[in-house]
Amino acid sequence: MRRLSSLAAAIALGLVPFAAAPAVLAQSVVFIDNAKVHTVGPQGTLANGDVLITDGVISAVAAELSPPAGAVRIDAKGQPLTPGLFAGLTALGLEEISAEASTVHSNLGTAAPHVHPGETRWRPEFDVLPAYNPRSQVIGVNRKEGLTFTVLAPGALEEGSFVTGQGGVVRFDGGFDALLDGSRSLFVDLGSNAVAMSGGSRAAQYMLLDQAIREARPAPSPLMMVSPGHGLLTPAGRDAMSRYLRGGRVVFHVDRAADIRQVIALGRKHGFQPVIAGAAEGWVVASDLAAAGVPVLLDALANLPSNFDQLGARLDNAAKLHAAGVAVAFSQDGDATHNARKIRQHAGNAAANGLPWEAALAGLTLAPARMFGVDAKIGSIEVGKSADLVLWNGDPLEVTTTATQVFVAGRAVSMQSRQTLLRDRYLAPKGARPRVYPAGR
Repeated sequence: MRRLSSLAAAIALGLVPFAAAPAVLAQSVVFIDNAKVHTVGPQGTLANGDVLITDGVISAVAAELSPPAGAVRIDAKGQPLTPGLFAGLTALGLEEISAEASTVHSNLGTAAPHVHPGETRWRPEFDVLPAYNPRSQVIGVNRKEGLTFTVLAPGALEEGSFVTGQGGVVRFDGGFDALLDGSRSLFVDLGSNAVAMSGGSRAAQYMLLDQAIREARPAPSPLMMVSPGHGLLTPAGRDAMSRYLRGGRVVFHVDRAADIRQVIALGRKHGFQPVIAGAAEGWVVASDLAAAGVPVLLDALANLPSNFDQLGARLDNAAKLHAAGVAVAFSQDGDATHNARKIRQHAGNAAANGLPWEAALAGLTLAPARMFGVDAKIGSIEVGKSADLVLWNGDPLEVTTTATQVFVAGRAVSMQSRQTLLRDRYLAPKGARPRVYPAGR
């Protein structure tokens, strides 16, 4: 194989976060002219709007701006411009090949054999964020489709705890310190898939969760004082969980209306901020969610039950929740990591089933940013926020639309990925191109 230049090789392997726009990369001031700007903010939609970016931050948004001298001007030619999109709850940067265990770093794995029934096995201190790899090729594949941030979420264990660990929001800016402050969250799976982890009973789930919460309190139970090694939590686990009991954010994977009501009650009782992920039957208890101010991350394509928790699934779930005043964002079930780019289809389907178009776009931008406490930094096109933006060749909620240019912190992202390079290599007529990456690419 011919030796590539270091930059070309890095791009081919997906190891360079930004490329293919050196003029933009070299400038600190970028002027996007003549775009249909969907701000997802107080300014609404500007039919012919301009956006000025200074040092990676949005410095002006208006219907008509004059670019400063020396600014790089990008003529959008009327194309829609949106904030960068939310990928949902994923393992982007934690999982490279799902079938290769050595490249999957989103869960703790099978617990070690227990010496006795009281042995510690819950590890809420497990945090996926240190394993995040911003150079993952999977990130490049999805970023070029308009996704600029995600919530890294730990995966469930096959056995052991249904408190799966901690995660938070990362931006796909190519940096190793991509975590956004204030976004750390604890994840708990109370769905039917986790029932086996608690002895086969949903009632046991709530019993064990209550025990773990009691252990994490500043004044633990007398049993814990006498025999601390016989609780559910390690000392580090008690410290981690106690932080979330002081107003922290806890994401619960639940679908049944009955379980959603229980989560609302738990949040009220123990002082944490619940977020519901799943919520196939959320429409049934929409008024309860709205009254409690509990936001929802849902799969808008869930219209048939895949288990008995989802018997009430329906396509207008998002529309009904929104009408009741519930904050709605989108996240996919199933292979949400490698297919994260399909998240736009969820928002589009929700809009097709009664959710206002603006609310559907917000469900991919500002709504999830607010849910995870990072809306001061990202989620809308407003002065002072990071210039994470996407230009589209059509309606961003249509599956046939593609991103024409993605910007992260005001820098143009390469619109190539390892997949497009492989496509271009093998689509060429036989003999027209060698079966290696061309020099200079």
